[in-house]
Order: sequence, then C-alpha cells, then structure tokens
Amino acid sequence: MPPKTPLNWGLLPPAFLLPSSIRSLLPLIQQNAPSIPAIAYTSIRTIKSTNTPRPDRFAHKPGKPALNSTSTAALERKAHSTPLRTGLLALKRGMTAVYDPATGKRTACTVLQLDRNEVVAHKTREKNGYWAVQIGAGQKEARNVTKPMLGHFAGAGVSPKRWVVEFKVRGKEGLGVNVGESVGAEWFNEGQWVDVKSISRGMGFEGGMKRHGFSGQPASHGQSLMHRGMGSAGGSQGSGSRVLPGKRMAGNMGNESVTVKNLKVLQVDEKNGIVVVNGCVPGPRGRLIRVQDARAKQWPEGPMTVQKEVEVEAGVLKAASETAESNATVTA
Repeated sequence: MPPKTPLNWGLLPPAFLLPSSIRSLLPLIQQNAPSIPAIAYTSIRTIKSTNTPRPDRFAHKPGKPALNSTSTAALERKAHSTPLRTGLLALKRGMTAVYDPATGKRTACTVLQLDRNEVVAHKTREKNGYWAVQIGAGQKEARNVTKPMLGHFAGAGVSPKRWVVEFKVRGKEGLGVNVGESVGAEWFNEGQWVDVKSISRGMGFEGGMKRHGFSGQPASHGQSLMHRGMGSAGGSQGSGSRVLPGKRMAGNMGNESVTVKNLKVLQVDEKNGIVVVNGCVPGPRGRLIRVQDARAKQWPEGPMTVQKEVEVEAGVLKAASETAESNATVTA
C-alpha cells in the first residue's frame, strides 16, 4: 500500500474552498493563529519480514556474483580457451601410415595439404567486437567472383580466393601476421597438438541400426521382414500417445560439422605445404579442413608472425652453411 499522507488538523483548507465572507478575514486569522510544528516523519504501513533475502537466481553459485552480460565479460570468460594465434586451411589428401624408426610402431595418419593460405583481413575489438584473422585459401577465377569480394581481395593485395574463413584469437598479439602475407606449413611444429574441424562425409538416409547403433529385431523364425527395424517409436498414455521430440530414428546421416580434438602433428613438409597429423580427420578426400592449435593442450611455442619464421629459417641455413664450411676445411 502507498504511504498515507499525514493529517494536519490545525491548518485551514485552501482559500478557494472557503466562502467569500471568510476570505476577507484570512489575514487576521493568519496573524492570530498559533504556530503548529510541522510533522517530521511520514508513516508507512508495511510488514516486517523475518526471512533472509534469497540469493540472486541468475548467479551460477550463490556465493559468487551474478554473471555479467556484457560483450567484454563474455570475451574474458572465453579467453582461456581462445587460441593465441590464427589457424590455417588445408585440404584432406587421404590416409596413410608412418613407422617410428626407434620402436617400429605403425601409426595411422592423415595427410593435409595447405593451399596458398594468405591473410585477407583483420577483425579488431574496437571495430568488429572481437579479435580474429581472416584467412583465404585456394584460387578462383576473377570472372567467378562478385564485385564486392573482388574489391575486398584487391584491398588486401591478394589474388581471389576460393575459401575465406575467420579464426578467432585471444587478443591483439594474435594479429601479428599482416594483411597480404602468406603463411605456410611451417606455421605448425612437429609434436604439437592441433584441433581439426570439417564437414563429415554424407551418407544419405540411413536406418536406426547404422545411424545410432541399434541392435535390431530378432533374426529367428516368426520375425517377418523386421530384422533391421528399430521397433516401437512412441509410448502409449505415459508419453502422451506421441513420439517425443529428439527420438533417435532413421534419417539423414553425416554431412554435419565435426571437430576432432588433440591430434598430434607427426611430420611437416614446408616445401610441399604438407602437414601429417595422427589419426583420422572428418570428411572425404579433397574436403576443406580447418587446422588450429589445440584448445585443451598447452599452447605451442610456435611463431606468432611470419617474420619469426623467416628469422628461424635464416638461422638454420646459416648454421648449415657454417657446418658445411667447417667440414670442408677439416677435409682439406
């Protein structure tokens, strides 16, 4: 209820409510009227609760403050799982096997080939709301590219690309690769862990046994033409005499985004742009694969800029030349 207005019984009503005969006497009445102290409080009718206030129902834990819904807070929550540097685009060339020369153990692996990866654009926090590197790969005829995309590629100083993909990075330090620079297979190191993401191979309409691993119906006598059937799809009165949403049934299988985590890089061929990873990769041969540093593993000590790669290669070549010169001197 709203607070009640205090009643001042000693005060006269407003002048427009008084009759005309009394209005002329108002100055005399005000002079002789005793001073009435003003009431310094306002009475409020309420009920005092004896229960302690409950915690915020939007807080993930009662003892902690509620989650902040701003974009800055969202980026901070995802910072621990956002890679430090960009990933690259590769094509799946097929599977093979490599042998460990020390133990002789055979390991199944997948061959990925990088196809002309170049930086097309940078996405910044101030302009776009997040940090990301836009990578273009492949080649495409200019006549098959729309004019807006032609202008986009021309502004970056790169040739028209067949695929354009963004890789989110944690902060500004992930934008070390400049727009227009080419990034090769040396971006990854042997022994590091990567996550791969691609579209799985589509298998069309499949039954419940192949799609979900159902055991099927009995294969004995008396079971007619229902050996691979999934059986009952919906209960009776208990489930409302209907098929509940999300029921695993026959339907389209495959052709969906699949991420395989924690694959180890076994070999890196810088000259041919080939990266060999352990295990299998989703998709058929020729499928575009997104390769990025593994989120669940320690970040690799790989290069953050292309300039570091050039410096490392120059140092290796210099050391090799010095070794060759010393060997030639000793032989002479």
